[in-house]
Amino acid sequence: MLIEKERHDGIRRGDITVLFRRWRQRQATAGAVYRTALGRVAVDAVDVVEPAGITDSDAVAAGYGSAAEVVADLRGREADPVYRLAIRFVEEADPRDELAAADELSAADVADIAARLARLDRASSTGPWTEATLKVIERRPAVRAGDLAAEIGRDPAQFKLDVRKLKNLGLTISLGTGYRISPRGAAYLASA
Repeated sequence: MLIEKERHDGIRRGDITVLFRRWRQRQATAGAVYRTALGRVAVDAVDVVEPAGITDSDAVAAGYGSAAEVVADLRGREADPVYRLAIRFVEEADPRDELAAADELSAADVADIAARLARLDRASSTGPWTEATLKVIERRPAVRAGDLAAEIGRDPAQFKLDVRKLKNLGLTISLGTGYRISPRGAAYLASA
């Protein structure tokens, strides 16, 4: 989920507890926790609202001075629905970070990772991708995703989605530009 940088501090402090988005289709789910540039953000509720129904108190909770400012700042097509997201900053560590830092793998851990990667490869409509993706990231850390995707003949958007799957397994870490192999990923690659 993308959150404007000027809202980060207010969300961290708990001053901003609402976001408004105009989306063609819902892009957030109530009860989910999203990793964002400011850290993890929980979405506690998602409701469709009419722009005319946005109140000044909603606006203040979203970090604006008035409802008119919120409506003026909405992006997207006017015909698209407007969503009101009740949010909160999550201060606990991301479990994926802890997983990624675990660099001692048992034989069972290695087998489990291998099975999960094989499942990802089988589910792909473009064929196996996990090994090539891990190897290109290992070989070229901190390189733009588009450049890595081009090197292995992948669509950049799909490449990024696939790297997120590897990150969920604790095998990669996102950087400001590109990625790197996590300690867990390095341990897996050394044992595979």
